[in-house]
Amino acid sequence: MHVREMISTHPHVQGQTDDALLRCIEECYACAQTCTSCADACLGEEDHSKLIQCIRRNLDCADICAATGAIASRRTGSNTEVMRAVIQACAEACRVCGAECRSHAEMHEHCRVCADACERCERACREALPAVH
Repeated sequence: MHVREMISTHPHVQGQTDDALLRCIEECYACAQTCTSCADACLGEEDHSKLIQCIRRNLDCADICAATGAIASRRTGSNTEVMRAVIQACAEACRVCGAECRSHAEMHEHCRVCADACERCERACREALPAVH
C-alpha cells in the first residue's frame, strides 16, 4: 500500500508521519479484505451452517476495519475523540473475530489466515492509540 507515501505528502502533515498510525491504517485495510474473503470462503464450505457466527463476525470486523482505515487516513482538521473511539472499536472487533476464526482454524485454513490478520490488526490498533491525541 501507499499509505506512507500518500499521507506524508498531505499539506497538514508536512512529512511528519507516525509509524504506528500508518501501520494501523495498513493493517485495517488488509484485515477488512481478509475478513470479507474469509466470510465468503465460509459461505463456500459444504456445511456453512456451523459458520454463521463466524461469517457475521467477519463481516462486522471487515466493515469496522474499513471505516477505521478511512477515518485514520484523514489528516485535515481533527476529530481525535472519534478517531480514538473507532480505533478502540476496531481493536475489539478484531479481537472477537480473531478468536472466532481461531476456533475454526484447524478445520478451515481460511479461518487461520483470517485469525492471524485480525490479531495483527488488533495489535496495530492498540499500538496506534497513544499517537492519537
